[in-house]
Amino acid sequence: MNTTETSLIKKKEAFLKLVTVDDLELFKFELLTEFQKMLAGISTGKPAKKWLKSEEVKAMLGASTSKLQTLRINGTLPYTRLGGIPYYDAEDTDKMFQSAKFHLT
Repeated sequence: MNTTETSLIKKKEAFLKLVTVDDLELFKFELLTEFQKMLAGISTGKPAKKWLKSEEVKAMLGASTSKLQTLRINGTLPYTRLGGIPYYDAEDTDKMFQSAKFHLT
């Protein structure tokens, strides 16, 4: 056995002492829980993230750039500007979309 192989074996043994089977089981549970949350968001049609950019909102609503600007200006769709970029709360966008109180044409 050469020096490289011996070094790798020692590193593997050190790693195995740090990570237990319980640690791996907990990691697996947390990872599966996060996947389930993400998939639940997809199946309900709701965005998985809290804040959306204009391009995401336009795609979600099927709206043009000018229509999105009109929704911002008339207060139909609340937004927050950060560094010159408008961000939209995903819940507000979903509520507006569900209410059907706006027309994109």
